[in-house]
Amino acid sequence: MTGAHAQMLPDAHRLHLQHGPSDLIVWAEQSRQQAYPAATKRFETIISEIVEELDELRQRLAPLSPPPLGEVAMRMHEACFPFAQDHALTRMAAVAGGVADEVLSALVAHSDPKRAYVNNGGDIALYLAPQRSFKTSMRTLEGAELGVIEIRAEDGIGGIATSGRQGRSLSRGIADSVTVLAKTAADADVAATLIANAVDLPNHPSIIRKAARDVQEHSDLGELPVVVACGPLTEAESARALEVGLECAKNFQLKGLITSAALFLNGQSATTGAKYMKVNRELCHV
Repeated sequence: MTGAHAQMLPDAHRLHLQHGPSDLIVWAEQSRQQAYPAATKRFETIISEIVEELDELRQRLAPLSPPPLGEVAMRMHEACFPFAQDHALTRMAAVAGGVADEVLSALVAHSDPKRAYVNNGGDIALYLAPQRSFKTSMRTLEGAELGVIEIRAEDGIGGIATSGRQGRSLSRGIADSVTVLAKTAADADVAATLIANAVDLPNHPSIIRKAARDVQEHSDLGELPVVVACGPLTEAESARALEVGLECAKNFQLKGLITSAALFLNGQSATTGAKYMKVNRELCHV
């Protein structure tokens, strides 16, 4: 693969795909001899396809924005479009999830796994055959468990995404992390980004912000301010910020855009759709 790399991980069960910013862990239960070559082949051209339309994908999405041409770019467009009326965003908000969805789609189309996932840096596209289930944990960067996610095939959840100030992407909010469950990884990716942005305390003196472009030169956020540091907050202030984010999550849930969300900040948490997400009981709840 030109510019891309594929190799089995030491456990001999998972495949690692890497090209540029995309770093994928692929796993399939059964049918790996068909599943992994299919995932690898589809991954070969994904980055180049996105780059061909990158200028357009970095433009703010508007109601009259023409749809892109590429398959992954179209996944990004379709995931972002329902949010664009009320939120300023570009289709890059769904790039990690869109890539994960596309690789998983190719994998499933060319094999018969009982369960499979594609994890793109924490944005996970998930496939479950009928009567199958999936369980994973939510953790801090240091590895402490925040809670557990349990999903069944009949729940219709195909995407898990996490965003926040402590993640790999820039955030306009102060959430430590926000994890979202949705129909696709691209849908979850967009929603997690926007909910994490909503967890905020505007004009708080302990929160330091810089223009996104000054932090990452080619960020699609341009001159918009992003959080680069957050000093001490009181419990009440943290709870207030989480409440704003929770209202955003509930609004998305009411519109059918997400299934569930868990929000974390300074040892406190807030959830909606708790049927699928069990938060660590030691955390304070909003």
